[in-house]
Amino acid sequence: MQLSAKKPIVVVGSINTDLVAVAKRIPVIGETVIGSDFQIHPGGKGANQAVAVARLGYPVRLIGRVGNDTFGAELRSHLENAGVDIAGVSMSDGASGVAVIVVSEHGENSIVLAPGANFKVIPEDLDANISMLRSAGMVLAQLEIPVETVEYLARICARENVPLILDPAPAKDLPPHIFKAVTWFTPNQTEAAFYFEKKHAGANEPMPAEMAKAFLANGCRGTVLKMGALGTYLASQEGIGSLVPAFSVNAIDTTAAGDAFNAGFATALMLGKSPLDSASFAAAVAAISVTRRGAQPSMPSMAEVEKFINANLIETASELA
Repeated sequence: MQLSAKKPIVVVGSINTDLVAVAKRIPVIGETVIGSDFQIHPGGKGANQAVAVARLGYPVRLIGRVGNDTFGAELRSHLENAGVDIAGVSMSDGASGVAVIVVSEHGENSIVLAPGANFKVIPEDLDANISMLRSAGMVLAQLEIPVETVEYLARICARENVPLILDPAPAKDLPPHIFKAVTWFTPNQTEAAFYFEKKHAGANEPMPAEMAKAFLANGCRGTVLKMGALGTYLASQEGIGSLVPAFSVNAIDTTAAGDAFNAGFATALMLGKSPLDSASFAAAVAAISVTRRGAQPSMPSMAEVEKFINANLIETASELA
């Protein structure tokens, strides 16, 4: 397969440095706990998704901003070495984005994000890279850059007929009309509850199908609810409504698992897989990522994903025999 002949995936989003401390548990307010490890990794939801696509061997371009500090130069170098086209990454005066992450020994995490240059990604940056967006086979976005920029991006994608996958992380209020420009809306459980309860306050705990129905009613063409170990629920305006099970693994760090999923989902769709098969492929990408520490260092290659899927198919067959 000549991937260079394929339309690239374009990611518009954040680029951060992750400062990761590992401790027995995540501290509560006012508490100090002793950590067992500390590492510095490149991160940011936009950069994570771009690197994950590149690691899978699919052409990817990134539009974003870093600061003119030491972190910014290192982040650009890392992205380039990972195989991401950074022609759309600009440099701003001031600090780059930084995320302070605490990971428990059970793989749970808590994150404080200082956006820095990421909040300087403005609609003019999209206009400056309009040829890149027009050439995209698919665009990925998240909410670690200004909502106004994401809203402008959605209008461009609708106008240029380029599919848009919106990962609403972290959850923020969105203009209602943006959903009609979204091809796939991909919240996790916390984000799904945020958007569902905006219109259904006081309702009993909703089922995935109920939330998916509500999101489709907003106008997006499809939705994927990411529920961690419970799997994913995929629904679309074309009538799909199905639970895709998660793979059973020993998770040690769930940081960027959602980014791994979205990158895998987009890559599989671009390679011609059906939405359901793409969700299963993405679940494998995410499953491998949670067995490794860090955000971008945890992203698997295509060979690793294919080996993992084959191994788990064999295990499943053995269990059924």
